[in-house]
Amino acid sequence: MATTADIRNGLVLNFNNDLFQITEFQHVKPGKGAAFVRTKLKSLTTGRVIDNTFNSGVTIYPVRVERRKFQFLYKDEAGYNFMDQESFDQINIDEKLVDGSDLMKEGQEVEILINAENDTPLSCELPPFVELEVTYAEPGIKGDTANSPKKRVEVESGAKIMVPLFIESGEKIRVDTRTRDYVERVK
Repeated sequence: MATTADIRNGLVLNFNNDLFQITEFQHVKPGKGAAFVRTKLKSLTTGRVIDNTFNSGVTIYPVRVERRKFQFLYKDEAGYNFMDQESFDQINIDEKLVDGSDLMKEGQEVEILINAENDTPLSCELPPFVELEVTYAEPGIKGDTANSPKKRVEVESGAKIMVPLFIESGEKIRVDTRTRDYVERVK
């Protein structure tokens, strides 16, 4: 057991008979009244994000989780298949547990959050940035440069990303997996 003083980003809680991961939190000490903690909680079973406020000093129930490195192998009708990089064991994860699955390519290294009590996978997280090759890009319209224009391209994993007009097919780009934004060209 812990209290609200132990809240931090990434902590997994047993809350309302479900497992939630804290994505954001803010300690608030108003001038009048007791302190409290505002949180954004993401359900690890449904993927839904909720806002919740905990009064200061309330008991919370953290769940012991492990982060393990896995390599993405392939996708089939059962879900996504990954291989543990240390033991070479393979696991299958349902599609709803994988965030940003359309940015993943075969051989990609990911971190899987595993419940340490019963060894079940809870979620799959991509690295903050991935490098992908542009497979299709419409030509940019010459002279259309007002207001930093962007165009939609398709990358090798099948995702569609908004990029600046100068990006062409065959180029490698770096994409932020949290915001799905173009970051830079990769040489």
